[in-house]
Amino acid sequence: MEQVVAPSAPSAIELPETESRLSNSFLRLRKHLMRKVGEAIVDYGMIEEGDVVMVCVSGGKDSFTLLSLLLALRERAPIDFRIVAMNLDQKQPGFPDHVLPAYFESIGVEYRIVTENTYKIVKDKIPEGKTTCSLCSRLRRGIIYRTAKEVGATKIALGHHRDDMIETLFLNMFFGGKMKAMPPKLVSDDRQNVVIRPLAYCSEKDIERFARGMEYPIIPCNLCGSQENAQRKQIKAMLRDWDSRFPGRIVSIATALKNVVPSHLADGELFDFRNVSRSTEVGEGDIVFDAPELPVGAGSTDIPIGIWRP
Repeated sequence: MEQVVAPSAPSAIELPETESRLSNSFLRLRKHLMRKVGEAIVDYGMIEEGDVVMVCVSGGKDSFTLLSLLLALRERAPIDFRIVAMNLDQKQPGFPDHVLPAYFESIGVEYRIVTENTYKIVKDKIPEGKTTCSLCSRLRRGIIYRTAKEVGATKIALGHHRDDMIETLFLNMFFGGKMKAMPPKLVSDDRQNVVIRPLAYCSEKDIERFARGMEYPIIPCNLCGSQENAQRKQIKAMLRDWDSRFPGRIVSIATALKNVVPSHLADGELFDFRNVSRSTEVGEGDIVFDAPELPVGAGSTDIPIGIWRP
């Protein structure tokens, strides 16, 4: 079952009365997040002229923030693109299915509500106490891809942020034996969809502050919210501990994702170690044994973004 509604009014970030009147720090935070999203869009070529961007909105802080920032950036972008908000109602018990349609209508954005009882499927297939995330995400992904085709979307925007990407890196390292993270932009396995993550440079702490200031009607996920022992939550706790004890470490890890040196890892598919000789040209040679040089502000992605700057 699907509900499609066209926009009734121009879209923008509408600040709560108290925030717009009183909080300069909130306005600075909004500008900072918009700048980070603009940088990510430019760096990875996420949005192009004529794109139809389907923004997946779950009802959580990340997807609400993503939708708000993309709507605001569209108003000043040098290109024209369409935004369609999409929500998947998984029929979780107690899910307030009136909240998101009312919110979408209040900001005047085109939207589609898709209703599929994936909750029942997951509960039937996964034994009590076991992690539901894997099956749930596969079911959601299939429905999202199908809906993107139906609305003519050229890009699917997800609300994953910088911390999600780093958590995924450590999950794959610790439990999967892979140096693999969550990319800012990718093509689906069937090559029918391009997925973008415009919040790739945004920290979860900033998003949490922004969501509180915007007073979004947050909808909790009852399906997996009680699974406190999930591996991702363990990784999140580890990273938050690092961030509190070693300021700047998370930023440095995020920067490392953009500065890969294959000749100093161990993957023979990425670098031909077998045929290394004295004549082999490498970028950094044996300086890997030297103490690393850490520039002031290492890890910053505060670079000019030109016409995408808010």
